[in-house]
Amino acid sequence: MEHSTLHWTLDSPKSDNCLRNPLHKQQSLPLRPIIPLVARISDQNASGAPPMTVREKTRLEKFRQLLSSHNTDLDELRKCSWPGVPREVRPVTWRLLSGYLPANTERRKPTLQRKREEYFGFIEQYYDSRNEEHHQDTYRQIHIDIPRTNPLIPLFQQPLVQEIFERILFIWAIRHPASGYVQGINDLVTPFFVVFLSEYVEEDVENFDVTNLSQDMLRSIEADSFWCMSKLLDGIQDNYTFAQPGIQKKVKALEELVSRIDEQVHNHFRRYEVEYLQFAFRWMNNLLMRELPLRCTIRLWDTYQSEPEGFSHFHLYVCAAFLIKWRKEILDEEDFQGLLMLLQNLPTIHWGNEEIGLLLAEAYRLKYMFADAPNHYRR
Repeated sequence: MEHSTLHWTLDSPKSDNCLRNPLHKQQSLPLRPIIPLVARISDQNASGAPPMTVREKTRLEKFRQLLSSHNTDLDELRKCSWPGVPREVRPVTWRLLSGYLPANTERRKPTLQRKREEYFGFIEQYYDSRNEEHHQDTYRQIHIDIPRTNPLIPLFQQPLVQEIFERILFIWAIRHPASGYVQGINDLVTPFFVVFLSEYVEEDVENFDVTNLSQDMLRSIEADSFWCMSKLLDGIQDNYTFAQPGIQKKVKALEELVSRIDEQVHNHFRRYEVEYLQFAFRWMNNLLMRELPLRCTIRLWDTYQSEPEGFSHFHLYVCAAFLIKWRKEILDEEDFQGLLMLLQNLPTIHWGNEEIGLLLAEAYRLKYMFADAPNHYRR
């Protein structure tokens, strides 16, 4: 199937002006350093606040009306969030979309208070047990992984932030003994942490010194990050149980899907003996977080939280669209090592909302074509 630029025609809330510009071809980079959330000033949804257009102001007003109504219409909120959530309302929108916060405005404050107290109750009850022998391996692995989480972003190298992450991950692990802690789960805390931190921080979040925040603010960010991450993991827990069967299945499904969408790319992998598991395991395990700048992950998660089974089912189509986006570069590589190097270091460093919008539009098109048409899968 010849791959062409997508022309968005589906009558859907997903259509958006930002989806109509073709992606710019990018040069491959040997290493992919992390650049700040604010690097793309055109992305009003990232941290920092460039001047808003009339259209953005109108969208923000629509969100504010929805969020302040006595019972927020969650279906309408999902529809509005699909093309991206304005930074100003993202924290409360994410709490609602993840099912952490009730739609009824009067119940929100007591719910937050109760859930935050419940989380810190777990800390009092369980956190000291990290030094006990049967939790040693779990705690040691968390302790090793946390400094590797976004190592080039100063925010995540602060001792106070690392302590918060250790608590969140340890409490989650011992409350979920079926899977326990698995490498990769540490990445899933970061978008929530950054979004809930942005509620208190106007400037560049990535370089912000969290010791400037009050104890109460930090406790709120920590508890909310824990609960929202837990809600996300509830939907993809078989990704992290023994032998990670969920991921094995999703990688197989991706292979099957790509063989249908773009036989040339699929056969190219077979010719040079590239297994999908060699690059796509990480795409499923880390939800593409290692492949994209953090600001792009946050934008992507606006949509994932708006889609039914966004982090599991829709993610598959995003991965397929992401792979096919690089078809020219893939077909230009003519040996196993070159292909693997490319697939593990895709040049997305300068990506922002526009590229993510295009990627999501293509993923939606693929889902529309293939998800409800099992015959597409049959050879």
